[in-house]
Amino acid sequence: MATLADPSLPAVRDDWSRLAEEHGSVFATPEWLLTWWRHFGADRELLLSVEDDAVLPFYVWRQRPLRVVRVLGHGPGDELGPFGPASRDRLRHFVEAERFDVLVCQQLPGPEPWLPSLPGGKLLSRNGSPVLDFAGQTWKELLAGKSRNFREQVGRRARALEKQFDVSYRLVTDADEGALDTFFRLHGLRHRGPTTVTQTEAFQREFAARAAERGWLRLWLLELDGRPAAAWLGYRFAGAECYYQAGRDPSYDKQSVSFVLLTHTIREALEDGAHQYRFLRGDEPYKYRFATSDPGLETILVAHGAAARVALAGARAGRAAKKALSR
Repeated sequence: MATLADPSLPAVRDDWSRLAEEHGSVFATPEWLLTWWRHFGADRELLLSVEDDAVLPFYVWRQRPLRVVRVLGHGPGDELGPFGPASRDRLRHFVEAERFDVLVCQQLPGPEPWLPSLPGGKLLSRNGSPVLDFAGQTWKELLAGKSRNFREQVGRRARALEKQFDVSYRLVTDADEGALDTFFRLHGLRHRGPTTVTQTEAFQREFAARAAERGWLRLWLLELDGRPAAAWLGYRFAGAECYYQAGRDPSYDKQSVSFVLLTHTIREALEDGAHQYRFLRGDEPYKYRFATSDPGLETILVAHGAAARVALAGARAGRAAKKALSR
């Protein structure tokens, strides 16, 4: 296993990009993880390794009082951790060979459990990560598999909006700063306070520009009478549409603009040839109205030594520790 001092080397990026594509996650790409490292890595120790059959993206988050190792990308990232056909074997060897007190593996993607690859690991939490598989269906066929009430909501809400307003949907795939400004403004209005997205805005903007260069960026704006009412930020990667974040103007809440825009993005992804629509992390009920499966995300901690095991016990028992890890 070769630990890389300079992960930007072309040969390394080729293997890394190929494995990320096979893995199917934009959050595994060198574009996402190296941009994240520049913004949040500071002067920490990088423990990244790339081989032709696995990528292990780790770093030393803290040295004292315990040496804590974490996966790259936490915070704004979604699916995290090792990937590649040999990733589980490589991870097991990493746990046995690497020097650490606590290893935090956040948001490891299912559906296969990761505990067998993490000797001494403890499952801290499991989160939803719903997926809608299009399975070659048409939009009409997809709706036919839903309840009558749901089908009526899809049609009724869109028609009601069109009766009240001049409705337009605008897809942005280039690095349009004005469109990103609109997204961040609407995201802030929706949440009425700081979020991971707003607190990492510089990172989000830089990655959006890189994603636009690669043809991954998908930024939808719903405009009513020419006024932005809702925004949807996502990425098209490896044939899957990934719904990352959204925003809306609360003055249009009665018109269900978020639901109307979400439904539009799903239909457009299907008709544009995507094979899957991924709702990403979170078990919000509205996602499961569309989803066909949920592979889930696991967060697992491994502790070496008595002091680390005490810390791990506290982490499993305390909500404050879980919140700290989510940051």
